[in-house]
Amino acid sequence: MDSLTQRKLLSALSHGAIFFSSFVVSIAIPIAILLISEDPVVTANAKESLHFHINLFIYGTVFLILAFVLVGIPLLVLLVVASVVMPILAIIKVLDKPDQPYRYPFLFRLF
Repeated sequence: MDSLTQRKLLSALSHGAIFFSSFVVSIAIPIAILLISEDPVVTANAKESLHFHINLFIYGTVFLILAFVLVGIPLLVLLVVASVVMPILAIIKVLDKPDQPYRYPFLFRLF
């Protein structure tokens, strides 16, 4: 497998990991890719995927607390839609432009 194909595959896998069933598996895949890959674009995509997972967890917790005040229910619906649409857009962009890491909008970047 050549370098470009490997870059596309690992970058798309790190962003698409959110579609796997378990929260642990969807976090473990970008962490594993981050640890084994030496490609700077792939590691940047894996970090961005981890940021997305962490932000979804934080937003989900806050919106769930707000749901008790009935304000968070529409926000939870919006979060579910964003958790499906945003990784699909990331996968499309990564496959279209493999030389640039994808950056999700509206994320708090921790590392």
